[in-house]
Amino acid sequence: MAAAARPQAADRILALEQAVAGTVLGQEPVIRETIACIVAGGHGLLEGQPGVAKTLLVKSVATAAGIRFSRIQFTPDLLPADITGTEVIVDGPEGRRFEFRPGPLFGQIVLADEINRATPRTQAALIEAMAEQTVSSGNERHALPKPFTVLATQNPVEMEGTFPLPEAQLDRFLLKILVPPPGEDALVRVFERTSKAEAVLPAQVIDVEALLALMAEARTVEIPTPLLRQVARLVRATDPLGTEGTDSARRNLRLGASPRAGEAICRVARVAALRDGRHYVTPADLAWALKPAFRHRLLPSFEAEARGLTGDSLVADVLHDVPELPVEVERILESVDR
Repeated sequence: MAAAARPQAADRILALEQAVAGTVLGQEPVIRETIACIVAGGHGLLEGQPGVAKTLLVKSVATAAGIRFSRIQFTPDLLPADITGTEVIVDGPEGRRFEFRPGPLFGQIVLADEINRATPRTQAALIEAMAEQTVSSGNERHALPKPFTVLATQNPVEMEGTFPLPEAQLDRFLLKILVPPPGEDALVRVFERTSKAEAVLPAQVIDVEALLALMAEARTVEIPTPLLRQVARLVRATDPLGTEGTDSARRNLRLGASPRAGEAICRVARVAALRDGRHYVTPADLAWALKPAFRHRLLPSFEAEARGLTGDSLVADVLHDVPELPVEVERILESVDR
């Protein structure tokens, strides 16, 4: 894209957010993080109570972006071939042969609903596809469509009959996006819609080519070296066994953030800059990406978990005493209730 395309890219991102916000009410921060995750070329883990419009959110984003939506309902009896596809015998002019029939994973935006209800074997098949962008069947590998984004959901309160994702699999998700219950005003607007037979999805505001161009443009946004060093310091500060780990990390963590956490911050910060029409990342962009990139990657110790020190509160506790933090990052950490 030319330099003049950056304002156009910003307009497209904002148009996507506004279109989805017209259907998914009262979830503007969640919508922004979800769209940023897609434009950054990553996968997202959506966590929220039942009935907070997680499925509607994903369908609305797919509709507004003009990309193919696919939904997989994860259950304990789901097999890897049920999602990746399988080979079937077909009759042809040359006799019988095997032909690959793609599964529901071959969508452009895939909703993996209640991923923690699937067995580890099926979870692993999904994570492999997320990492490799391909599916193996027999001796052949089949490329997944572009763009390809998995948005997985999990219920934070219902643990019976679930198989929680191991840390190595959680690390494959670019962001963990928390979906809170809507506020009172948004609920009133939701209840006003109950007279309609079904939710009205937003109009399409961009197409696949425009989305791919947005993703390519985001990769060209520059991050100054001092900010890259700051991200590296934040990642190293979470290592409970490293020389740069904070006292809180040593007390409260069994496992710190991997280099993928730093990559996630950089990729999402680039999208935040592009959304504002800038060709460079600022400390505010990094600060905005910090919590969703870190909250699922810090493994608390058993003692910290018993004290309820998990998620964003754990991120804030581990990082609050890192020296020379940017002011924007300090504000983000201070806003977390610990």
